[in-house]
Amino acid sequence: MAPHRSVPLAWWAKLSGLTGAGILASGVVALGSVAAVVTPQPACAADPYPEAVAFSRTAAKAVLNQDGRETCLRGKLTKALLKLSDSCDAAGQRNALCALASKAVVETPMSLTFMEDTSRQLLDLSGGQ
Repeated sequence: MAPHRSVPLAWWAKLSGLTGAGILASGVVALGSVAAVVTPQPACAADPYPEAVAFSRTAAKAVLNQDGRETCLRGKLTKALLKLSDSCDAAGQRNALCALASKAVVETPMSLTFMEDTSRQLLDLSGGQ
């Protein structure tokens, strides 16, 4: 048997294409003749809510000012909405801004019109924050 090695579970899952059935409850992943002890990796901490709001406002302004290529702006806005949605969940926020972020982030593909509308709403809702 191969020596035990602590590795992130996600790495093994990607490498092997394993589903839950291939990952044993004991924390050991078996890949043919190779076995490894898997240690769960902590999730990334969400940004503090005020920082996520500020980051989202910056992205929204970039979209409205067309500061970059459309694909880059799409990525920037998507990242900002994800951060904001995660931050809302972590902070227990339940407001219109959080609802907008959670709803908008699943829109695919984001058209330029959708990005602009979402950016305007985001700036309006976050004006006092």
